[in-house]
Amino acid sequence: MNKLSQALLLFISLIFDLTGCESKPDLRPKNPLDLTFERGRTVYQTQCTACHNSEPHKPGSIGPDVFGSSRELLEARILRAEYPAGYKPKRETHQMAAFPHLRIEIDSLATYLNKK
Repeated sequence: MNKLSQALLLFISLIFDLTGCESKPDLRPKNPLDLTFERGRTVYQTQCTACHNSEPHKPGSIGPDVFGSSRELLEARILRAEYPAGYKPKRETHQMAAFPHLRIEIDSLATYLNKK
């Protein structure tokens, strides 16, 4: 590399340093399961924490802890306000209403509640 090329590279490098031009890190999750987990966390925090604890491992003011809930349980409780056959509820209150608008979020919620 000749002196002119070296000077040109140094000049370009200096310009980038002075202008703050730099590549920004890609903060998007690389794994689709990470996206599903994040979606589930968002849905849980916005739709479930009024009754369940914001920390799924802990019981809430009205609803029980929900960490580890199966997809079958989530679907039955969220969509139909019932329990799967043979399931023994953690609480006897049975106050949870159905939330059919969350039908498309069942998989995301199951991922969040079983991965954390």
